[in-house]
Amino acid sequence: MNLTTKLEAVNVMLSVIGEAAINSLSSGLQDAETAEMILENISRSVQSSGWSFNEELGYPLSPDSNGHLNLPANCIRADLSLSESKYRNSSYDYVQRGLKLYDKINHTYTIDEPIKVDMCVLLDFEELPEAARRFITIRASRVFQERVVGSDLLSSLTADDENTAWLDLLHSESDVNDYNIFDDGGVYAPMNRSITSKVF
Repeated sequence: MNLTTKLEAVNVMLSVIGEAAINSLSSGLQDAETAEMILENISRSVQSSGWSFNEELGYPLSPDSNGHLNLPANCIRADLSLSESKYRNSSYDYVQRGLKLYDKINHTYTIDEPIKVDMCVLLDFEELPEAARRFITIRASRVFQERVVGSDLLSSLTADDENTAWLDLLHSESDVNDYNIFDDGGVYAPMNRSITSKVF
């Protein structure tokens, strides 16, 4: 089974309102274009929360010829990296403005030294893991249906699927980030002792 494509996601959304599937995202069908726009907006909204799959930790930035630290075009959010302990005091306050870092203490974009940031980036739909694709598709389907048809019954049915997909996404995120306490070596070690181990 293949991962959900953007075209398949749009077709799922169309099926919710009883529209026939399209063969291409450039079909010219108004409902399909509306569905794709909503899909992109929901994807942006979900990704803005920050997940393991769209975080870049310790991303190095070097100043350009003007001394500005420019962020990648797909950067949603950036903050000084936790590894940059030198800057974690009241003398420094760098924030994202547009696609640059801004020095709030000195009121300037000129920072003129390399630093590392922790970033949240916006990924294309087909760069996302399947759990995220499915959740975004189902949430976008509900929003699309509510805007185009406005059926309370369909909204209720889609909301149930959305809740299930949300739990699947949280479970996937938990697995990737090893949130289970038994994934921690300090917790697991005492449980893994052999019965013949010496006790001092």
